[in-house]
Amino acid sequence: MTSAVDTDKLLAENKQLHIQLQDLLHHARSNQQIFQRHLAFDLRLISSYDFKEFIETLSHVMPDTFTLQTVTLALVDEGYHIRRILADLEIDLEAFPNLIFLESHTEAMFDAHHQTLPCDTILDTFNPAIHKKLFPTYNPTSIAIVQLKRQQKIIGYLGMGSDQLDRFGPHLATDFIERMASVTAICLENVINNERLKHLGLTDSLTGIHNRRYIDQRLNEEIARSQREHSALSCLYIDIDYFKNVNDQFGHQSGDIVLRVISACIKKELRLSDALGRFGGEEFIVLLSNTTLDVAILIGERIRTSISEQQVRLVKKKKVISVTASIGVACLIPPEQNFPVDELAQQLITQADQALYRAKSSGRNSVVSFDEVIQPQQKLG
Repeated sequence: MTSAVDTDKLLAENKQLHIQLQDLLHHARSNQQIFQRHLAFDLRLISSYDFKEFIETLSHVMPDTFTLQTVTLALVDEGYHIRRILADLEIDLEAFPNLIFLESHTEAMFDAHHQTLPCDTILDTFNPAIHKKLFPTYNPTSIAIVQLKRQQKIIGYLGMGSDQLDRFGPHLATDFIERMASVTAICLENVINNERLKHLGLTDSLTGIHNRRYIDQRLNEEIARSQREHSALSCLYIDIDYFKNVNDQFGHQSGDIVLRVISACIKKELRLSDALGRFGGEEFIVLLSNTTLDVAILIGERIRTSISEQQVRLVKKKKVISVTASIGVACLIPPEQNFPVDELAQQLITQADQALYRAKSSGRNSVVSFDEVIQPQQKLG
């Protein structure tokens, strides 16, 4: 009898142990799957080379990976340095509504009494009075906000929002979230540095505007777009008149000042969608997308007038001088769809250059279109 009881007891214990073992195996498999998803996400984030890929991974992949309703990124961008680089590289910031820019880290979060939240990691229920700045497009139920730091400096904040009330709170250990913040901060610094290098490679170091490499690249893109959309593309070829005399009379440093001032003068007359680049020496190229010849001539006249009215102060020479510019205008209305893009690009620049030569030979300080150089039936496009 005792033996039978012992056998039943052992069978029951064995069954219970089997159930526990199955439960442990289930949790182990689940944890392994979670670990593999997290690892895949880390690898994807680390492999992000440019800013667009990085922010898309945070905005779209991270919520799916970690079962979140929203993920936001707030960057500390004093002096608009990051935004200016991204704008120059034509990254559309409006496409990322959960990307926020702060003038300083103290602007990030405030409570009802306007006191900065001091903690490195915030785990809390969502309160619009405190957290809305970091969750501009969605009101989650519970949130985690963690500082992104590099070299002991706050470079931003990562915000995670869930519709589960108990997802984030004081009960939750912060080890995993802080590890995620460290990975994110390193990747963020890496992609921003990559964008800075890319920006330097496409920027003229003297004037701060784009260089010839950028214009060549952008011209091909704009012609391809014009072919697709059947729209006009115009080009202005700008040359500062008698620039050699400035260098000879006042020195090359004064010539550099003139180039910087005139670059800024041209830029302020353009739209954000237009492209301005230093093509070499004292020559500049402006690409005007979706712009007909008549409108391009008006823009050229506006630039010419602005330059002629600009007073250039040569600091070391304690002198103020005026300069003028000649401008050639050409237009594709629209470019032939089956014509090679690189050939159209070369011909458009050549047409604008020929118009510029006519402006130079006819007295300078003028705007001349390619229409004035050849007969209409010879025009490109």
